[in-house]
Amino acid sequence: MNLSSVVIQTKAENLEEVLRIIQDSSICEYHLHDEKGRIIVTLEGKDTGEEIAKLKSIQAMEHVVSAEMIFAYSEDELDAERSKLEGTEDNMPEWLNDPNAKASDIKYGGDLKRGI
Repeated sequence: MNLSSVVIQTKAENLEEVLRIIQDSSICEYHLHDEKGRIIVTLEGKDTGEEIAKLKSIQAMEHVVSAEMIFAYSEDELDAERSKLEGTEDNMPEWLNDPNAKASDIKYGGDLKRGI
């Protein structure tokens, strides 16, 4: 189960209508708002993909100026990734476990702009 908080921004004159739409939906759980049109909700999903789909639904709501995920907690996904890392211990270069290794010893041959 994943849990994320989202800050929604709308114009003050549309606040009541957006609050009604949010509270009538099953997409998220409403928590609070202010007079400037900022609204705090939480999303739950079985995975990150479901949460992103819900966020996009909120972003597409009428009168929503912006909706951004502020905090995300993904216990199941974290455990799965941790298991992958722990299962690759034999594939790690020995020097990475050397307490005397220096960051300057790491040779990077990728390209950050291309994502490799």
